[in-house]
This record gives sequence, C-alpha cells and structure tokens, in this order.
Amino acid sequence: MPSDNRRLTVLGAGKIGESLIAGLLRSGWREPGEIVATARREERAKELEDGYGIGTSLSNAEAVVGAVVIVIAVKPQDFEVLLGEVSPAIGTDQTVLSVAAAIPTSAIERRLAAGVPVVRAMPNTPATVHEGIAGICAGSHADDEHLALAEEVLSHLGAVVRVPERYMDAVTAVSGSGPAYFALLAEAMIEAGILLGLSREISTQLVVQTMLGTAKLLRDEHMHPVELREMVTSPGGTTIRAIRELERAGVRAAFLNAIQAAMERSQELATGGS
Repeated sequence: MPSDNRRLTVLGAGKIGESLIAGLLRSGWREPGEIVATARREERAKELEDGYGIGTSLSNAEAVVGAVVIVIAVKPQDFEVLLGEVSPAIGTDQTVLSVAAAIPTSAIERRLAAGVPVVRAMPNTPATVHEGIAGICAGSHADDEHLALAEEVLSHLGAVVRVPERYMDAVTAVSGSGPAYFALLAEAMIEAGILLGLSREISTQLVVQTMLGTAKLLRDEHMHPVELREMVTSPGGTTIRAIRELERAGVRAAFLNAIQAAMERSQELATGGS
C-alpha cells in the first residue's frame, strides 16, 4: 500500500486523466503503486491496470482515502454526483485538483467539508501529447503550497500558468478553446493548398509542420509575433500581399470577437447557463 503522502488519485481516467497518469509515470515523479484511478466499467479499469500497472477502483469514495492529491477529471455534468460520493471521505489534509471545465472553486468547496483546499485548472487538448498548457487558480482554502503541488502535477502535461480565478474564463477562451481555432486555420490553409494544385497529403504536411515550427520559434526563441511576421514579410513580396488580404477580410477583428464570445459563453456555463 503506498504511503499517504505519495498517493495520487485520478477520479475519471478519460483522455486528460490518462495523459496525466502517463506523464507522471514516464517522468518518474510517481511510481505505479502510488497512483489510483477510477473508472465506470470493469473493462476500462483492467485496461488501465494492464497498461500502466496502477491501482484502479470502481468506487470513487474508496479511491480518495489516503490520497494526498485528488484529481477530479470527470465531465462537468457528472460533477454533482461525484462530489456527493466522495465528499464524506475527503479531509483538509488532502488537495483537490479539478480539471473540469467551467466549475468554479466555490461550487466545489460548497460540496466538501469546510477547509478542504481546492485548486482549479483549465488544461487544453494538447495535454494528451504532453504539449498542453493549463491555467490554475486557488480556491479560498488553498495557499501557495497547494498551488505549487498542483503546478507540479500538471507540469507533466505541459506548461502551467497561475491566474486569479476571475480570469479563468479568459484562459478557457484563449487556450482551452484555442486548439480549435488553430485547427480551423489549418483546415483553411490545407484547402488553399489543394486549390493551388497540391495533393491533400502534401498540403497537410506543409501546413502542420509550418504551424509546429512557427510555434517553436515563438516559444523557444522568445520571438514576438510581430518580429516573426516582419522577418517573413519582405517589401513587395508574396507575404505582404497575403497579409493585406487577411486584413481586408477583418481576420484580426474576427479573432478578437470570437475569443470574447468564447469567454462570455464560459461565464454563462460557470453560472449554470445552458
């Protein structure tokens, strides 16, 4: 049995939950015997046991006992039932880390015993390939130590940034929904390549690798987007002609409006809007 100060429980081992388990094990931050994951079905539990050597349970309430960190990775619509199951078994010496979208820390705290530290996180889909980014914020009972622990857990899925909770809807709009914006852009560019006579395979390869390389330049070389754009844009050349058309089409304003709309929708969902 793992010691209490090392045990980590993942409630709901879906894509994000499983990615976290894989990242923790690959880095060596946790051993298989120090992780427990819950599943709804026996088949899924066995799949996790066979794949990672971790402990599994069909009982959320049993799985949280003795865990120093409890990661809640279920869908928002399953939250109420889950907290009803586990709240009697969670104490103030444990840290609850929620990666469920649009659920405020106050909504979690109300369903747990008084004083239980809660940290809320918004990871994104690239976490499944350990290249994600998560915004995290502290609930009313979580201090810097709890935030640091959550940060350490999530760092195995990618980068982590701390923000006040009032900005979590903005994090959701920018990075949570962000992969869909880039996917839409990639789709449009691939179609353009096909229009110009390239095969779908070649066009896809050109676009995806260009997106990856651009992201690495911006991140690893600490380049400002304007700096990179100016580097590619020569006077009277092809790029400036394309940029002019994008500006004419209002692409920049469209992104501003779209991301603001995503934030407003996130706020609606956080207050129980349907």
